[in-house]
Amino acid sequence: MRVGDALPPLEIEITRTLIVAGAIASRDYQDVHHDAELARQKGSPDIFMNILTTNGLVGRFITDHFGPTAVLRRVAIRLGVPNYPGDTMVLTGTVEEVVEEAEGETVTVRVVGANGIGKHVTGSVTVTVPAQAQAQAQVLVPAQASVGGTLPDSAAPASGSRS
Repeated sequence: MRVGDALPPLEIEITRTLIVAGAIASRDYQDVHHDAELARQKGSPDIFMNILTTNGLVGRFITDHFGPTAVLRRVAIRLGVPNYPGDTMVLTGTVEEVVEEAEGETVTVRVVGANGIGKHVTGSVTVTVPAQAQAQAQVLVPAQASVGGTLPDSAAPASGSRS
């Protein structure tokens, strides 16, 4: 991993189910995240994603790239335009800093999530990648870069691992 390296983009379809499920999972029961009519009465064209769901998707983007042993140290994001149902958000990332440590590398990634109307989320994520996981993370990059690609057997998660 080097400064300037780009992470493979992650496309996420923004569905009503994703928006509502994210709001429920994060216990955010504000009507603008599940009731289209009430959202319209409040000036929004439709329901929209909450920040906690966005935060989770940013975390997924990073751990999908760096692997399941990566530890998120800091997530600092800012919301921009809303994520509405029927759109697609594309998360992209660029490595801003790499610090070699005894236990592995600590990497800071600049993250942008854009949809059809602009930038939904911007910010940075700092993640520590344990030394033994660094080789595996590098193996995962080419497989993840292709849509519908499969992971090589050596990179497949072990039984019982989180994904």
